[in-house]
Amino acid sequence: MTELIQFLRLLNRNRIILIAVPLVTLVLCYFLVRELPDTFKSHGSIATGLVDKTEQVLSTAEKDQDSEINRKFDNIIQMMTLKKVLDQVSYQLLLHDLRAAPATRFRKPGKITEAMSNGEKARYIALIDKKLKARDELLQGNKDNDKIIAMLEELGYDHRSIQSKINIYRVKSSDYISIDAEAENPQLSAFLINTLSSEFISYYSSRLIDNNNRAISFLTEFLGQKRVALADKMNNLRNFKIRNRVLNLNEQARSLYGQIAEYESKREIAEKDIKAYGAAIKNIDNKFNPADRRYLESALTDVNQEILTTKQQLRSLNETYVRNNFDVKYQPMLDSLQGKLARQINEASDRYVYNPMVAKENLVTQKLTLEIELELAVNSVSSIQEELIRLNQKFDALVPNEAQIQEFEASIDIASKEYMEALQRYNNITMQSSFPVYLKPAEKAMPGTVQPSKKMVLLILSGIISFTFCLFVFFILFYFDNSIRYPLQLANETDIPVVGYLNYVSGGLDLRKIQNESTTEKSILLFRNLVRSVRYELDAERPGRKIIVITSLGEGEGETLLTISLAWAFSKMNKSVLIIDGNFNNQHITKLNRGTVFLEGVLRGNDHLITKPENDGISILGNHGGDTSLNEIANEVQIGQTLEMLKTRFDVILIETDSLVAMNKAKEWISFADLVVSVFASGKTIRAEDKSKIDYFKSLGSKFTGWVLTGTRDIAEQAGKTNRKVEV
Repeated sequence: MTELIQFLRLLNRNRIILIAVPLVTLVLCYFLVRELPDTFKSHGSIATGLVDKTEQVLSTAEKDQDSEINRKFDNIIQMMTLKKVLDQVSYQLLLHDLRAAPATRFRKPGKITEAMSNGEKARYIALIDKKLKARDELLQGNKDNDKIIAMLEELGYDHRSIQSKINIYRVKSSDYISIDAEAENPQLSAFLINTLSSEFISYYSSRLIDNNNRAISFLTEFLGQKRVALADKMNNLRNFKIRNRVLNLNEQARSLYGQIAEYESKREIAEKDIKAYGAAIKNIDNKFNPADRRYLESALTDVNQEILTTKQQLRSLNETYVRNNFDVKYQPMLDSLQGKLARQINEASDRYVYNPMVAKENLVTQKLTLEIELELAVNSVSSIQEELIRLNQKFDALVPNEAQIQEFEASIDIASKEYMEALQRYNNITMQSSFPVYLKPAEKAMPGTVQPSKKMVLLILSGIISFTFCLFVFFILFYFDNSIRYPLQLANETDIPVVGYLNYVSGGLDLRKIQNESTTEKSILLFRNLVRSVRYELDAERPGRKIIVITSLGEGEGETLLTISLAWAFSKMNKSVLIIDGNFNNQHITKLNRGTVFLEGVLRGNDHLITKPENDGISILGNHGGDTSLNEIANEVQIGQTLEMLKTRFDVILIETDSLVAMNKAKEWISFADLVVSVFASGKTIRAEDKSKIDYFKSLGSKFTGWVLTGTRDIAEQAGKTNRKVEV
């Protein structure tokens, strides 16, 4: 908040500049804009078909996203402002003015056009017309192009000028692109829009056709490549099947797998029968004693031989039946042999082969039958096992073929998908090229209507801009200004209290002005009040008799002004005051009061001490000046005694010393002081070399009272406040 107030004070001090600069700018702008011609504005629009697809022959069910539609509109608008497109409008404008009668030209011909002969003009008309038909972009690089560019720039028909005169935008979320143009001629504004629309539509349509043709050409070649690749892969599969005698691998594998399953089922049945028949035969054998078995075996030797022969025939036929996958044509022969074997078994049982004492004919018959069945079952298992081995070998032979065929089929599937996708793209682009979406004019531009004058707007803007610029300049100056102008700034920068401040008084100030009680000058009255405030702070700091040393960081800070002002203020309190001019380099106090007693004489005993105050309670002790210091005039004891003697005769002794630039000279006086006050001029900055001097003031402790800021200029702001000590 404090910085804002300070900035406002800066503006107040420079209020004349803030008023004068905008006024001068307004006057200059008025003379510049009063001759501006009226402007005319025309409007036209183009239908894109991106949103409204009612006129499209081919329309997809899926709608484009808003972001995609916006992107397409942005692309179209950017293409409309391309130099290549605007060059076509430039050609049209230049041809119009070159061919038209003087009364119908849009603009007056320039110097280049007027300097051309009729033949040269005709040659350039033909050249521009040729470039227009060929849609050539106008580029620098040869004499003719450079001259055409110069003519366009002279007339304001170049692409930059045209671009600055037109405004292209999409109307909200509609299907239309609007074009606005301003010109000093109503016919020219309409011509700009209509020509730009027609040239861009032609350019955009030809660009679409070229892109479609290139796409069709590429897809045709690409589709042929994919077709050849697919045919090659299909031929490879066909040749592999022919070479490996594969008709239908899946059906063959399924048939073999079914046969293997069937044989495995029959093998399980046969194995189960073998176990059953073996157990039954063993049970029958257990019912015969050894003597019966010997009798039986000797009696059936011939019959058993016949049975064995028949069994051998039956086993051989059974193997053939199994190997032929149980072909039904072998079934009658098997039945015939089984019948023959049954007859032979019955014949063996009819013979009287058993011991008459033992009636076991049925058991013998059963045993013979079971043995035959067991042999058939064992024979079937071996035959089935051989056939299973053969089928498995055949099935295993199909596995490599299956892997190879799957590889062929996978590659054919990929090639087929690529071909179908390419075919789909080809069909789509072919149909799109047959029914392209062309831009078309939706609204022709009519001759423009006159626009409200912008002169007043320009005048107002010039005033606002100039005023803003001044504010900006003052802000920059304020921001980078490190000068001290207010007590709080000084206290914050130095970490030392500010005893008070004194306002600036024009024309300088001496003791007579302060003592003039009849003055009505506001600055003098304010100055008196501020001096009294400083006097109060110093008197409150150390009551009674005292020696006050007044110094500064540099020359010209206002030590003399403060010294004589404080002398007046203390004298108004009926106190006797002695002013000692301790500044040997700048004897301002000595020069202001001629005929005074000099310090050198007093200290050396040549002059008598001042015994009583003069000039309304104020006495002055001057010096002769020169390159000297206090301790060079007298020793410390003599100086101390002299000052103590003067202190008994005067209530207040004010000593103006050199600035701290001559550090030793000021320190010599400060060593004898009761209070030290430093003067700081408003508007000056604290430099790096001042840091050590400020540290010296801090080292004085309570002896150093603080700062007095002199030369403050904000009189009106300060007048309403009390000058009080400002702490950090």
